[in-house]
Amino acid sequence: MKEFYADLHIHIGRTRSGRAVKITGAKTLTFSNVLQVASERKGLDLIGIIDCHSPEIIEEIEAGILNGEITEKIEGGLQYKNTTIIPGSEIEIYDQNCNGPIHVLAYFPTLKAMKVFSSWMSGHVKNITLSSQRIYCDGRTLQKMVKSLGGLFIPAHVFTPFKSLYGKGVRSSLTEVLDPELIDAIELGLSSDTEMVKDIEELESYVFVTNSDAHSLGKIAREYQKILLEEPSFNELAKALQEKENRKVTVNYGLNPLLGKYHQTVCSGCLHQVLRDSEKCPECGNKSIIKGVSSRIKELSISKVNGRYGRRERPPYIHQVPLDFIPGLGPKSMEKLLVAFGTEMNILHEVTLQQLMEIVPEKLAGYIDSARKGTLSFEVGGGGKYGKVKKES
Repeated sequence: MKEFYADLHIHIGRTRSGRAVKITGAKTLTFSNVLQVASERKGLDLIGIIDCHSPEIIEEIEAGILNGEITEKIEGGLQYKNTTIIPGSEIEIYDQNCNGPIHVLAYFPTLKAMKVFSSWMSGHVKNITLSSQRIYCDGRTLQKMVKSLGGLFIPAHVFTPFKSLYGKGVRSSLTEVLDPELIDAIELGLSSDTEMVKDIEELESYVFVTNSDAHSLGKIAREYQKILLEEPSFNELAKALQEKENRKVTVNYGLNPLLGKYHQTVCSGCLHQVLRDSEKCPECGNKSIIKGVSSRIKELSISKVNGRYGRRERPPYIHQVPLDFIPGLGPKSMEKLLVAFGTEMNILHEVTLQQLMEIVPEKLAGYIDSARKGTLSFEVGGGGKYGKVKKES
């Protein structure tokens, strides 16, 4: 078996005709551009494109199969050059059991299964062409439909204050909305990590995944994981999420949660940090407070007398600053690095500091090396604003 790099949450901004899919996604975030960047620039082995339910995207995949650019894999998934695509969909649940909207991810082994799901979902959403649409059925019905097609079901960015499972979706337990037996993994999101959520008892049985939720090409692989598989395919991914036959997630790579744009509780007006139980901002008096991920996790965590739960052994979570967060690393320097080393995965994992210094100035090489190790200093994020890496004087 071998380890593969995987980012399982990548959006499509526009179709090749220019029609919007993810409205907040970049216009350059087309299906063909995602494939090219993820495979040739980022160096990812496995990607989840989660807007494949959109009819025009299905047509683009079919065109790629017809011209030989894409092939369907026997073990599930679609092959483009050195990268396997897992077709998926992001859906919003907001049924009578929800306290707020919840985003979830569904993945399917074949294009045929995705087409069946898209056809079914078109009768339960207002606009099947768009991403992250609200579905007019309850969460358990959606889960059963995904499973009937051999799919995988993963709640997305589960602690984000808006449109997530624990953000506002449920009061205290995922069982309020979902069948816990029909969940395949939990996506942590940018403002949390394994250590932060270790005391949430009901998550103990699930594998954690870390994905980019990319709304632009540059954000692809800002979070990802290394997965031990026989080969990159849907069936192998499913085994890894169940930790069967030695398949497993071996490392999670993600931002330090302090860099996440919803990490701390802040005033929605001035973004001043607010204590967890405060009713108004001490700076401007605004009563509209955005509860941070760290505060919400503390509410859900259980104090234990005999130490941490620790029944599931978790893989290392590496705090890694994405290359596009690094001060001074502009397009020209990035292009030099890519010409020299091929892909961003190579830059992040294979190249030595000495090799970096042969291509870019020593100070910039040092920044990159610190980013790989997660040792850069930065300002904390919150209220929809990302943290910022501090540039040394």
